[in-house]
Amino acid sequence: MTEIDPSVRYGCRNRYVFGSIWFLAAAGSLSLYVFARDVMHAGLQDAFSLSLGVAYVVYLLLGSVRAFTFIPSAYLLAVALPFFPPLPLFVLTLTGVMISSTIVYYFSEELHLADPFKSGKHQDRVARLRTVLTRYELPIIVGWSFCPLAPTDLICCVCGALEIKLATFLMGILLGEGSICAIYIFAGDLALRAMHIKP
Repeated sequence: MTEIDPSVRYGCRNRYVFGSIWFLAAAGSLSLYVFARDVMHAGLQDAFSLSLGVAYVVYLLLGSVRAFTFIPSAYLLAVALPFFPPLPLFVLTLTGVMISSTIVYYFSEELHLADPFKSGKHQDRVARLRTVLTRYELPIIVGWSFCPLAPTDLICCVCGALEIKLATFLMGILLGEGSICAIYIFAGDLALRAMHIKP
């Protein structure tokens, strides 16, 4: 029986723990906002009038270090969407995505994400992947990062392991994630306002 690398097992456990925390935070905040809307609205107005800048900084920091937890940025976005204005939320989300994507790109080896690309077992597949990605770098990165079901951290890891040009990589992430985040944030904001969940 093949023994699982402890670092992989630890990383998986961390991912589930952080995922559960984000899910509970999102579900709890939305539930409170729906069922105790007046109380939450009054409390949030008072809190944000004093510390909206602090909330922005905390959100940006969480979005930036999210790469170490491998939690999708959509979880963090779902928690913030009912509370933040859409334009600042879009700018902060995209900034955090760019920072966390760069972290995964540069530190994929330290995070043991590049191991499958450097082992001898899959060199034929890696070679084919490198050929395709080198030929169609930007469209693949944009398409992958735009797709809601495809984890952006994975394409960041692949690009880092295959040493895709940083400028091309960041441009692809910016276009793909920028587009999908804009849809999430501005459409979500309109939907919450239409349901009278967000003032």
